[in-house]
Amino acid sequence: MNSTSLSLIERLQQGSDQICWNQLLGVYKPLIWGWLRRHNTPLQDAEDLTQEVLAIVVRELPKFQHNGNKGAFRAWLRGITANRLRVYWRSNRDRTPTDWQMFADQLEDTSSELAQEWDRQHDSFLLRKLLDQMEEEFEPKTVKAFRRVALDGVKAEQVAAETGMSVVAV
Repeated sequence: MNSTSLSLIERLQQGSDQICWNQLLGVYKPLIWGWLRRHNTPLQDAEDLTQEVLAIVVRELPKFQHNGNKGAFRAWLRGITANRLRVYWRSNRDRTPTDWQMFADQLEDTSSELAQEWDRQHDSFLLRKLLDQMEEEFEPKTVKAFRRVALDGVKAEQVAAETGMSVVAV
């Protein structure tokens, strides 16, 4: 799962379906918070910044334009996060302007290592969330077979032997 569901974004843009908002927040709140913490944002500031980013997402999502670009939502979210970081660091006297400016600029630059790290972590996080949901709806053996083939790259014949399933079922 490399992208946010377009149908989810479209439903959110059309109205305030609380279930959809909860779904979006359930994925992106821990993702943003975790990313900020991994990059040395103090705990309370990470919580505040996460709330600020999500408030902007809620407010601005009706205007968001996907335009068929892969990763458009992810890039949009990364840009919002970079801008909130700029505001945070401007008000934080412990950082030099060069530090925060370079960090925020790299986060917004799609070709930078920092932006690519964000994208990898985004994709990995969404995949884990999807697998967690899948585990609730499928038998453990089916989930194991999926993980082995789709994530580990093991051939269906080997997974069939491991799980006792037919190759066709795998």
